[in-house]
Amino acid sequence: MAISKLTHSIPLFFLLILSTQLPTPSLAQEQQNQTEQQPYVGVNIGTDVSNLLPPLQLVSFLQLQKINHIRIYDANSDILKALSRTNIRVIISVPNNQLLAIGSSNTTAASWIDRNVVSFYPDTLITAISVGDEVLTTVPSSAPLILPAIESLYSALVAANLHQHIKISTPHAASIILDPFPPSQAFFNQSFSSVMVPLLQFLSKTGSPLMMNLYPYYVFMQNKGVVPIDNALFKPLTPDKEMVDPNTLLHYTNVLDAMVDAAYFSMKNLNITDVVVLVTETGWPSKADSKEPYATKDTADTYNSNLISHVFDRGGTPLHPETTSSVYIYELFNEDLRSPPVSEANWGLFYGNTTAAYLLHVSGIGTFMANDTTNQTYCIAMDGFDTKTLQAALDWACGPGRANCSDIQPGESCYQPNNVKSHASYAFDSYFQKEGKAPGTCDFKGVAMITTTDPSHGSCIFPGSKKVSNKTKDVVNSTQSSSAGEKLLRSTAFSFSSFKISAFSNILHIFLAAYFPIFLLVLF
Repeated sequence: MAISKLTHSIPLFFLLILSTQLPTPSLAQEQQNQTEQQPYVGVNIGTDVSNLLPPLQLVSFLQLQKINHIRIYDANSDILKALSRTNIRVIISVPNNQLLAIGSSNTTAASWIDRNVVSFYPDTLITAISVGDEVLTTVPSSAPLILPAIESLYSALVAANLHQHIKISTPHAASIILDPFPPSQAFFNQSFSSVMVPLLQFLSKTGSPLMMNLYPYYVFMQNKGVVPIDNALFKPLTPDKEMVDPNTLLHYTNVLDAMVDAAYFSMKNLNITDVVVLVTETGWPSKADSKEPYATKDTADTYNSNLISHVFDRGGTPLHPETTSSVYIYELFNEDLRSPPVSEANWGLFYGNTTAAYLLHVSGIGTFMANDTTNQTYCIAMDGFDTKTLQAALDWACGPGRANCSDIQPGESCYQPNNVKSHASYAFDSYFQKEGKAPGTCDFKGVAMITTTDPSHGSCIFPGSKKVSNKTKDVVNSTQSSSAGEKLLRSTAFSFSSFKISAFSNILHIFLAAYFPIFLLVLF
């Protein structure tokens, strides 16, 4: 993505619904093919993150979030092992600094495939290989290496009989397309023709996608006053605010669709019409300095939430309404170790400790991020603040704030661990829930944060936990009728007895129908 993604050196981690049985190769491939037929939302995972979780813990987190497609920036073996026997589908990558070795030696390419693909597939569901990243625009001197590297890797896949299951392509920056609006006038930068023409022919021949990194955020920032922010954020538009291509009269309600169609028109100009666009990166930063005032949590939430909805609506683009591009959000975690500007470290959906950077509004939209909704949020104390500051916030919450702090009193269920941070987290969440999770009610002068991870532990149930409602129901029921359990037992016993009588009656009827005539003949 952004400015310096070439610094991704140790890639990332992943996700999804854990299978308890190892699928056979044929079953895994069948499941993979079925899944890939539908548009999906995945995430990119970078590792310039402080205290990043180990791979297995990361997999558990991503399974919880129901993210089942990821892209990593190399082919780290520990990550691929962690993904084994899960339903997580992963795009692995060849870093730019390996292009020369792979592109100049079929033996090196075959060794790479054997080491990073054959050794793991199909236990680990590798769906594609991205060869390099934005090579044409970031390291143009390596441009001649792209196609040889891709072809060598593809030959190795053919030799392993995996070429039907794993695609190969290379991600491009949007800037390889010139004159992108109106989309019908778009064309690839002709200085890249010696690479793009044979590359697109290869993609067409192998059924591989054109990988594009598309950022409406940058289009908006570079064209403020021309491109309305509502167009960039997928917000509903009145007809007079839609972008209209004067050549095709197609109406564009958002910038991303226009960028995707610009890629399709650019390919059409080179007589390529059967290659699908895969958006390997897109996103919106949630924080920046004063030079980027539109990088906020609200805009990031709006863009990514609407993006997810747009993909699962399966409406395609104005040019190709029958084809919806799958997308990979940049990115899963804020990479706090990235170099300035500030926005570079704030593209993530989560902080490195897995707390949400902001809350996506995706409830009811497909299954992606199904556990990250505004209905399952908690307010807790942030790390890094001194005891005195937290104590002042705790005192306010339990005093003027009128939070219910009874459970953190000595001897109560949430008294342990007996420290200010733990008690403050409980009090903050009590106040947050009491106020209906209203904006600004999880701040406490900057020492609190919202999380989607339930902070309940042991017998300590936080106010925002779903367990509270279940616990309350149990208490209410026990006070309403002390004999409720007995009634349930009697009801169950009656049902079971009725079942036994009914079953015996059925058996008796069958027996009499079969043997009673014989009995009569013998008797008489």
